Amino acid sequence: MDLFKRKIYDELLKWKSESQGNTALLVEGARRVGKSTVVEQFARNEYRSYVLIDFSTAPRAVRELFDDASDLNYLFLQLQLQYGVQLHERESLVIFDEVQLCPRARQAITALVADGRYDYVETGSLISIRKNTKGIVVPSEERKVQMRPLDYEEFCWAQGDTATVPLLRQAFLAGKPLGDQAVQRLMRGFRLYMLVGGMPQAVQAYLQSNNLEAVDRVKRDIISLYEEDFYKISPSGMLSRLFDAIPAQLANKSSRYHVSSVLANRSAADTLEQISELAASKAVLVAYHASDPNVGMSATIDMEKFKLYLADTGLFVTLMFKDSEFTDNVVYSKLLADKLPVNLGSVYENMMAQQLTMNGDGLFYHTWPKEGSNRNYEIDFIVSRGKKICPIEVKSSRYRQHASLDEFMLKYSARIGKPYVVHTKDLRRDSALTYVPAVMAQFI
Repeated sequence: MDLFKRKIYDELLKWKSESQGNTALLVEGARRVGKSTVVEQFARNEYRSYVLIDFSTAPRAVRELFDDASDLNYLFLQLQLQYGVQLHERESLVIFDEVQLCPRARQAITALVADGRYDYVETGSLISIRKNTKGIVVPSEERKVQMRPLDYEEFCWAQGDTATVPLLRQAFLAGKPLGDQAVQRLMRGFRLYMLVGGMPQAVQAYLQSNNLEAVDRVKRDIISLYEEDFYKISPSGMLSRLFDAIPAQLANKSSRYHVSSVLANRSAADTLEQISELAASKAVLVAYHASDPNVGMSATIDMEKFKLYLADTGLFVTLMFKDSEFTDNVVYSKLLADKLPVNLGSVYENMMAQQLTMNGDGLFYHTWPKEGSNRNYEIDFIVSRGKKICPIEVKSSRYRQHASLDEFMLKYSARIGKPYVVHTKDLRRDSALTYVPAVMAQFI
């Protein structure tokens, strides 16, 4: 696989410089997000030598070395013999890949870091990293970093484009419109990113084939892997069914994920553990309802009112049509040409959730009843900026209609910083509102 430039590499460099061997680094993320690739690239570039122990394939003799970490001289000797690599004090890295499959190795980090001879990076996928901590002492010497799919800038880098995103950032900060023709061109490239997604294998398939059907096949394989992992953890199929229903639940435009429509005789209150496990998988994002939208919204969330998104919008698009063959004219060509049906506007909503998460924001939304109606007003996302909150409404069409946002601004005027409408047109200000093209939404 091609080695794509990833922003997390700079975080690995920062950890190496700051830690100086005093902590191990745990790189968490969903399957196939590129953890092993970037960590091995880091090891190859920044160390004199390295040992990569892939616990999904490591022989029993290697696993058993970590049952007793009292004799580290023996452990290091055996690792060097097993992998044919000479380790050099303070110049070598040991990688525990898929560390969740060998809990004793993770527990040994305490002794290994205290020994101080080498640096250690662990990688872990899905929620089994949490499931496999029973009976072991989780090391306090472990620093964690999250790895996510390629963001839009990384996607541009993969195509040799280093200019677009910095120029977009400048325009956003200056509040300058780009012009209709420029926005149409930029949005076409951004919609391509939404379709392909940021999973490295999918991006590589696109670059090699320029064929969205080939990309779709790769994404279906990744979704199947996720479902297999969910079945291992939840043999009843509960997690897989909750996962598979995410696109349909968002397309319904409901104010929450309705568990009872997916799992018979179950409610949100009955599945809090399962929702937590989906979130821990890093493949799923959870947005919680903020009962009192203000700075510090996490203190006012309703755990039983939530929405689910996929961490990668490219996978979201494929999951929408998982039970049918690839149909280019249904979504791929229509989204690329900006002719997406209204009921597929959830693709843009999922992308907004993904971008906010990549920026380090928690996901919160807010609903309240309309007077004299059985329907609700709803704000798609609310983020904290300084001492104010910024409501965000996502529009794939009819962007001039934003009754919920208007009412929210009246109701909470003292709390609001900048309200945004994310849409498919140019950047502009209209009274108090800022209309942001989706390709610029990453800068909110």
